[in-house]
Amino acid sequence: MKPVHEVDFLADRAHAGQADKTGTPYIEHVRAVAAGLAPFGDELVMAGLLHDIIEDTGWTAGQLRAAGIPVRVVEIVEAVTHQPGTPYTEMIQRITGDARATLVKIADNAHNSHPDRAAQLPPEKRERLAAKYRAARAVLWPAASRADIETIVRIVNPSLLTELDEHR
Repeated sequence: MKPVHEVDFLADRAHAGQADKTGTPYIEHVRAVAAGLAPFGDELVMAGLLHDIIEDTGWTAGQLRAAGIPVRVVEIVEAVTHQPGTPYTEMIQRITGDARATLVKIADNAHNSHPDRAAQLPPEKRERLAAKYRAARAVLWPAASRADIETIVRIVNPSLLTELDEHR
């Protein structure tokens, strides 16, 4: 299996020059997602690092496989990749069919929902995204174990622990 540090380098190069909605270098987002998945092993760390690469860069699944990314990691990345024309809610529902992809999307959602990130957005956008991410959690969280969700949110966005307590 390709070492995680090589996958991190690949993600860093692929997202070079990109910024998230808050203007932060995009690599920080994928690294935060990967950090939340570290307790689940290298496969999910790699998937976290690469979770947006097909959607947001010129990379394809075939190129990832050719670069030595494990097949299962590429499958997870494909599972969480938004397909043009597919409604977001439909994508979230589809993701729950793959337990490992569900964990990646939970980590992604947790980081996207972090209060420090949200605070940097205009109020209207912040409220719209907060509602979108809450609705996604209502679908994603029932598809994973409470222990796994708690493990991820403790690392990525501890503010969600209160919502988790209310959810179950």
